[in-house]
Amino acid sequence: MIVRFLGGVRTVTGSLYLISSGGRNILVECGIFQGPRAQTYERNLNFQFDPSTIDALLLSHAHIDHSGNIPNLVKKGFKGNIFCTHATRDLCAAMLRDSAHVLESDVRYVNKKREEKGEPPLQPLYTIEDVERCMPQFVGVGYGRWIEVSDGIRAMFKDAGHILGSAMIVIEADGTRLLFSGDIGRAKMPILKDPEDPGPADFLLCESTYGGRVHKPYQEMERELGRIVGETYEAGGRVVIPSFAVGRAQELVYAFHNLFVKGELPEIPIYVDSPLAVNVTEIFRLHPECFDEETRGFLAKGDDPFGFWRINYIRDVEDSKRLNEMDGPMVIISASGMCESGRILHHLKHSIGDPRNTIIIVGYQAQGTLGKRLVERVPVVRIFGEEYELRARVEVLNGFSSHADRPELLRYIASVASASRGGLKGLFIVHGDEDQSQALADAASSLGVDNIAVPRVGEEFDLG
Repeated sequence: MIVRFLGGVRTVTGSLYLISSGGRNILVECGIFQGPRAQTYERNLNFQFDPSTIDALLLSHAHIDHSGNIPNLVKKGFKGNIFCTHATRDLCAAMLRDSAHVLESDVRYVNKKREEKGEPPLQPLYTIEDVERCMPQFVGVGYGRWIEVSDGIRAMFKDAGHILGSAMIVIEADGTRLLFSGDIGRAKMPILKDPEDPGPADFLLCESTYGGRVHKPYQEMERELGRIVGETYEAGGRVVIPSFAVGRAQELVYAFHNLFVKGELPEIPIYVDSPLAVNVTEIFRLHPECFDEETRGFLAKGDDPFGFWRINYIRDVEDSKRLNEMDGPMVIISASGMCESGRILHHLKHSIGDPRNTIIIVGYQAQGTLGKRLVERVPVVRIFGEEYELRARVEVLNGFSSHADRPELLRYIASVASASRGGLKGLFIVHGDEDQSQALADAASSLGVDNIAVPRVGEEFDLG
């Protein structure tokens, strides 16, 4: 078994891993690389392999940095099955269409500026038609079931507790068991079940998004959210929250619901301005098998954890535009989570220059993204190619993250090592900015794990 690392190493975007065994080639993940537009287009457009030589694809979950380049892969000749959980398949049907719509819309907007400058137009990475052509290749699989991926290669999905349908992936071939962590969730978070026991493995590919950091407790973050919204309300400003449409948006709605019930929020309107978040929330309701005991109790009483009287879901683009023409305090939750595309850019453009307003960052921001520059509070940022002064208040609430932090990741690695006869033969630290990956690698060495690597793009390892 040979593993080649083609993306999602020393960065948190563009996850892409190629596994070869017995003449068969299997992809794990096929994510979009996110960052400055000038760097990402060519990187996403061209693969370092011939897609027609890939026999199958295993997908851990539906986030775009893991799934977002699948339509391009199929367009370039991949004809195999795309194996994932049932919930991930349903989410991808909505998310990839939305991704295509955003890619096409952003290109239209940018091309207007390019035309004014006499520059040639750009083409979107893929279109909605490309998404529709790739969806028949998705095959939904239940947790805990072995599937034959290709001749001599089998796999199983285990609940990772990260987002709806997320999975860690066990792969067996040539007498070797490889465990890919996917994105590991956190214990005792609302809505979803906790990550399940990963079991043994010979080799582990482990994510490291927060490999060097410790999260504050969720309950503390919920109180902080209420305090910040209350202060912004008193100042007469608006709160803008860039959010991933899957998982984070639903968690925020759940948190606002709790805060209103406890009387810890003012009477402020809340808008979820993302057609994708609206569609995804409907998909959540279709998969109660993923919910924890508390959320199932919500449903059993007839309550809706994703909708209450203060929440307004926005689908239509004209209604979205009207939000920026409205006066008075409000909360706007909008995609994308790293502020690289979508409606959030328009809300930031209209809100970023007013010191009464607050931008709340509730998720990881990759290097080179607008979200990262907001976290760093860069005085001037570019949105749609134009410069804007950052005068709004910026608050970071990483406690809402659905990624495990360093102590949780170390417990995960220790669990795999202790369950494995003879211990782990190798540990590969992936899906994290370089400082976070290295921090986790250094900490993991204290567990007695040997052969720890932080791969670079293009490196390959023979697990024989």
